Amino acid sequence: MPKRIVSYFTILFLTLTISTLFQSCGIYSFKDVSIDYSKIKTIKIGFFENKARYINPTLSPLLTDKIQQKIVSQTKLTRTNNDDANLQISGYISDYSVSTTAIASNQATGNRLNVGVHLIVKNNVENKTDEYDITRNFDFSANLSLQQAEAGLQEQIISNITDEIFNHIFSNW
Repeated sequence: MPKRIVSYFTILFLTLTISTLFQSCGIYSFKDVSIDYSKIKTIKIGFFENKARYINPTLSPLLTDKIQQKIVSQTKLTRTNNDDANLQISGYISDYSVSTTAIASNQATGNRLNVGVHLIVKNNVENKTDEYDITRNFDFSANLSLQQAEAGLQEQIISNITDEIFNHIFSNW
C-alpha cells in the first residue's frame, strides 16, 4: 500500500512540475482569456433581444445577464453604457425552434431544441467589427412538452451559449 501512495504523489508532482514548466516557458498558457488591457479597458454590453419566430420570454434577459456576469467576473474590463467603449457587444437570438431527431413506430421519440444567436463585436480601438452566428442544439425526449424541456434545459442553454460567446470574443483558441 505505501508504494501506491508514493506513486500517486510522484505522478502528482510530475504533473505539477511539467505544467509549471510549460506555463513558464511560454510554450503553452493555461489562461484562456487574452486581452491587451493596455488598449482595451472598457466594454459596453447591449441587451440580447429575442428575434426568433418562437420567443421564450426568459431567454433574452437571462442570456444578457449571464454574459454580463461572466465578462465582469473573468476580465478586468470596466462596463460602461457609453458608445465610445473600447469594445461593444450586441446581438440577438436569431433561432429558437424544435425539430424531431428520432422516430420509432411512426412516432417521435426524440426532439431537438435549436438555439441560435447572432453576435456583433465592435472593437473601437482597432476600428473593426466582427459578426458571427452561434448555434447550439439541445436534445430532449419527445415525451416532454416544449415547456417541460425548456425548464430542464434552460440553465444548460444559457451556460453553453454564454461560454461560446465569451470564448469567441476573448480566447486564442
